[in-house]
Amino acid sequence: MKYAVPVSGGMMCAHFGHCEQFALIDVDEVKKEITKKEYIPAPEHQPGLLPPWLAKQGVNCIIAGGMGMTAQNLFMNQGVQVVVGAIESDPEKAVLNHLHGNLATGGNICDH
Repeated sequence: MKYAVPVSGGMMCAHFGHCEQFALIDVDEVKKEITKKEYIPAPEHQPGLLPPWLAKQGVNCIIAGGMGMTAQNLFMNQGVQVVVGAIESDPEKAVLNHLHGNLATGGNICDH
């Protein structure tokens, strides 16, 4: 399984579509551990670009602080699970917490 977490300044970016880069984190779902991680630059922001781009990277799940409903639907159409309202600021901890079923989430901070 591969996660994508939007990152700016080394921490999870609150606004999904406006991050500097994405942490792509591969995990072993059975052992519940990270097997590979890489940070790749985010492409220039364009509506509708990220869902197919991240799906082509092999991403199965997005963890974000906020994401608009249109983007969430586009990701779901690509077969990518979306988790919004994540409170954890460290991308790796967010992924591990999600794997272990204890990722703290609040409200979706994006309203578009």
